Amino acid sequence: MFLSRTLENMTRSAVQRLIDAGHVTVNGKMEKSSLKLKGGELVVVKIPPPAPPTPVAEDIRLEILYEDGDVIVVNKPAGMVVHPGAGNYSGTLVNALLGHCKDLSGIGGEIRPGIVHRIDKDTTGLLVAAKNDAAHQSLARQFKKHSIKRVYMALVYGSPKQDKGTIDSAIGRHPSDRKKMSALARSGRHAVTHWQVAGRYQGVTLMRITLETGRTHQIRVHLSEAGYPLLGDSVYGGSGRLANVRDPMLRALVKEMGRQALHARTLGIVHPVSGTYLEFDADIPGDMARIIGYLEQAGHKQ
Repeated sequence: MFLSRTLENMTRSAVQRLIDAGHVTVNGKMEKSSLKLKGGELVVVKIPPPAPPTPVAEDIRLEILYEDGDVIVVNKPAGMVVHPGAGNYSGTLVNALLGHCKDLSGIGGEIRPGIVHRIDKDTTGLLVAAKNDAAHQSLARQFKKHSIKRVYMALVYGSPKQDKGTIDSAIGRHPSDRKKMSALARSGRHAVTHWQVAGRYQGVTLMRITLETGRTHQIRVHLSEAGYPLLGDSVYGGSGRLANVRDPMLRALVKEMGRQALHARTLGIVHPVSGTYLEFDADIPGDMARIIGYLEQAGHKQ
């Protein structure tokens, strides 16, 4: 690999991470690591600043639905990244958890203490974190078995003919856009999304979605590639569909939301110590609720 030979102090895996993150361009375009150079190309590598060795505790308010000595369940707001990473070294859920409790599990490593699963930065809703290693291992096993109950609410463009369905297709890196995921990837991981119509409006559908698996951007990818991108999703087609919305108030509400209309509403787990089944619900956030309320009041319901 050209970059591995050129960047002498960087391993092949580190170079691959730079490529996957979009930090390498060839003649101004992001390319795959398998690209063979012919000579004369302009290769630009942007090396991001190193991340702090460990996240620091920060005094950030959390909405906590449940907490004991083993687990903590929180309702994550939009705009909060789950754990530190490139460009997001503070203000994350991990920083907030460290500021709230000192006894997070170490299995996730120094950057991700207590983190068992994630949701996207601009997706709201429920997450469970582990406060010790035994709890972390138990929760990880539940996720691996797909026995965790995870129900999302989403607002999408379009109106499916059926009232419910299942999307079963592998998800991996998009073949041409490395910042996106896709079912069109040459190789991917098995992913299953169950959806059900919860409300029909003119040009918009409220969906109740149950995850059988939990892949990166799974709901956003599956629904977009099925023809139903999420409102406000600038990555997977939601922004393009907004231009076709004739209702000025609806357009304004979607722009005001400024994110994909996706909320992790229900989370069900078996407690790692007591064995008791616990289930939690978080109300649909205000930005999505305002859109639903407007569609109801404006007589757009079908």
